[in-house]
Amino acid sequence: MNAHTGFPLPDLTTSLPRAPFLFSPKAVEEATAVLDGAPAGVFQQLLGDQESETTLLVARRVLEAFLGSIAATADPAAPQGTDADAVAAYVQEARAALVPSLTALREAGPETHRLVLRQRAPLALLGGCWLDTVSQAATQPSVVVNRLFGQYFLLRGSGTPQRGLLARRRRTLDDLGVHLPGIEAADFLHQAGARPLTALHAAFFLALSRLPASFLPEVVGVHYAMCALGADEVLLGTETLVPEEAARTVLAEYFALTEQSPTGAEDRRRTRTAIELVLRLEREQAALLTELADWQRGLSLDARVAQIVARHAPFAGKQHRGVRMGGRRLSEWLGDEDLDLAEFVAVFREARQTRTGADGACRFLQSIKFGGPMFGIFDEEEAATFTAWTESIAAGEPADLDFRPNTAGDERAAEWTGALRSAAPADVVAAEPERGLDDRELFHRIVNVEQYPHILPVARDRAEAGLADAELLFTHGSGGKLTNAEYFDYTPEALMERVERIYWDKLVNPYRPLTEIPDRDEVVFGQSTFALGSLIDGSWAHRIGNLGRDHRQSDHMLFAIYADEMGRGDLAKNHITLIHQVLASMDIHLPHIRQQEFLDQGDLPDGLYGFSIHQVCLSLFPDTLYNEILGYNLGIEMFGLGEMRLHEIQKLRRHNFDVSYEEAHLSIDNFSAGHARQSADIIVSYLDDVRRASGEEAVQREWRRIWRGYASFAYFVEHQLVKQVTDRQAAAPISAAHAARPDDADLVI
Repeated sequence: MNAHTGFPLPDLTTSLPRAPFLFSPKAVEEATAVLDGAPAGVFQQLLGDQESETTLLVARRVLEAFLGSIAATADPAAPQGTDADAVAAYVQEARAALVPSLTALREAGPETHRLVLRQRAPLALLGGCWLDTVSQAATQPSVVVNRLFGQYFLLRGSGTPQRGLLARRRRTLDDLGVHLPGIEAADFLHQAGARPLTALHAAFFLALSRLPASFLPEVVGVHYAMCALGADEVLLGTETLVPEEAARTVLAEYFALTEQSPTGAEDRRRTRTAIELVLRLEREQAALLTELADWQRGLSLDARVAQIVARHAPFAGKQHRGVRMGGRRLSEWLGDEDLDLAEFVAVFREARQTRTGADGACRFLQSIKFGGPMFGIFDEEEAATFTAWTESIAAGEPADLDFRPNTAGDERAAEWTGALRSAAPADVVAAEPERGLDDRELFHRIVNVEQYPHILPVARDRAEAGLADAELLFTHGSGGKLTNAEYFDYTPEALMERVERIYWDKLVNPYRPLTEIPDRDEVVFGQSTFALGSLIDGSWAHRIGNLGRDHRQSDHMLFAIYADEMGRGDLAKNHITLIHQVLASMDIHLPHIRQQEFLDQGDLPDGLYGFSIHQVCLSLFPDTLYNEILGYNLGIEMFGLGEMRLHEIQKLRRHNFDVSYEEAHLSIDNFSAGHARQSADIIVSYLDDVRRASGEEAVQREWRRIWRGYASFAYFVEHQLVKQVTDRQAAAPISAAHAARPDDADLVI
């Protein structure tokens, strides 16, 4: 990154400064426990818990294990310069070696193809997750971040998720007979039959998605390599959304940027390391899938039956206690944690249930058909296996009980597991979170939360305190100049009536053009009071689209708003770019908000940090504070309309200042179809889902939290109203005490 006091555009950042990662001792202990467990647990921690420092530490150690391994064994044949075409040729050579084995797996027959696709699903359904939060307050408006975000927006369906990569891949899997739950489901890996190596490979990509700002060069390398290799497209027989040529363009531009950066040589090395790692992981995956297919083809019918029994035995319970085989109840067989599958199948072969009766029917096959006691337990493929097996028994074919265990990828998985457990990044520091930080210090830490994960509990407390304070306006909010946070019971009609009244009565109808324009210094000062909030524009929603938590229509709608705020990858439309242009037109040249130098900036007032801190703190908890984010989003998107914005444009124009930021919001936030209207629609969509799932009482409970979020925005905007109310409340006890002690004139004798 270029060192400077001011922050010039365009932002040519190629990496953020390397710095220690601060974690609490508790997180260190918890992360060690996760990494000492099974690979599936590492995957689930990284995917399922997106709000804790423990997850970030697991991610840091996973990245250390994988990237450190490659750094120690770099390929001397890999290109070393800044020629993206040379890198592309190197990757294409690796792809050419992979494609024949992947094509063979796709053409190996439906059963083998389904097995392979199910195994690959934990990787295929990550779908570019490494780009989930590459766009954030600490990285915007970097040129390369916007290029990546533009391609991420494309992968997400350009605002229509049904057209996105994940939706396409899931439809293709369904069409090919591979039906799996959502990747966030607790039993996803079990349903996919994921081998430990597959879970570990997926954990690497998830880990990168958790720390993309700190590992920006690696994100660039991983994105290019995954797009260029296209392993999933080969296995699925589909077209890519981001062709190799488009990904190479980003890589080439990034390499060009590194030539202007003091850390350029190191950034390029890190990018190449990431590319080499992806090549290694995809070779390992191809080998695993081939080994898995060979294992399946070598299974006897007895072994295939054993695999089916193993899949279903944990769910058998005590339903079969009346059935006996080999002198034991069937429930005892299936409830045995150390079930000997070979012994079970041998006994099952001899049981009366599998024998063909005089009528030519098999009791077991009858039981799994419609009307039988086991109907619906086994899918069509499993039922076909049982049919073939019982027919082979009836034909007198001998048993083949020498089961070959499935060990596909286990040797390599053991090596990666060892690397994970021994990974000890030198930049990880154990430290308790600081309490009592001033607002500047706290803002610096939450913007750079990847470096300061231990601040998350403090951020949570700060967010909750802001939300609690805002409930003051539930009973006094109607007096707001630009908002009305007075509480009301929710119905879709009531919400729309309220936002329309705010729009007309508080934002539009009061507007009159200014007859006197303040002088230049006053206009600059006024803009400086808004600037800090503008410099983190959109940040409240930057985690909404993350893999594993974007399953609701309201998630997709809110992500689309965030994408608009970031210009959908177009730097000229990016709102962070626009506000920097406005400030530059006023001769205000600030360091980037992520930089240490920003702590000492003197252009923006200290008293307004609380507003931005509250916004960033909310954004760090997209699951547990989701409702509040929806309400806050409504408040801030409506704030872009009407009198205030029009007056600012008039003042800026008078002094020849840039008006692009104000004009962009006045347009894009419009109440007809823009962000303001969309924000209300998002709330209705979410609460419609709640009503269908949990009923009206739950709707009102969830609604109250949403309105807290709106009120928390109003609390920071309506300074005069809040001061009036708090002053009255502070004076109330004195008045009450005075009323309780009447003076002599009040006495009645």
